[in-house]
Parts: sequence; C-alpha cells; structure tokens
Amino acid sequence: MTGSKLFVGGLAPAVTNEKLYELFASFGDIVNASVIPGKNFGFVEFASPAEAGLARENLDNTDFMGRIIHVDEARPARQAKSERPRTRRF
Repeated sequence: MTGSKLFVGGLAPAVTNEKLYELFASFGDIVNASVIPGKNFGFVEFASPAEAGLARENLDNTDFMGRIIHVDEARPARQAKSERPRTRRF
C-alpha cells in the first residue's frame, strides 16, 4: 500500500467517529477517523502505510455493527470545480 488513508464504506447509520476509531485502533496509530455525516462511509488515516495496509487486510469485508464494511485505500480528493483550470471549447 502506498498511502496511509483508508476509505471505509458500508457503515451503519449509528457509526460515530469514536466507534470507527475504536474499530481501527488495534492496527496502529490513528491520525484521524471520521464518518461523513449523512453518508454510509468514512475515512481513517494512519501514521504509516504499513499500519493502514494491515487494517485493510484484516477488516475488509467484515461485519461491523450489523453491516459488512468495505475497506480500501482512499483515492486523492478531487478538485472543486472552482479550482479546476478553465478550458475553452471551440
């Protein structure tokens, strides 16, 4: 794994930042764990890619609070439309 940030999908509505943190804490030092409000996914960032890889291997496709979660390396954030370079179409 090249990055230290994980995408966690399929979360139950009752999952909080704290519960997500607790689930991943045994795999290493967590920099941040956050659930996106109103969505069924979140992100967990580890101090190192090795720790993130270990968590991914052990938690992907497992049951957490009654739902099967999917854990994968997070993709880089997309640029907002206002930040994208303008191109002209002819």
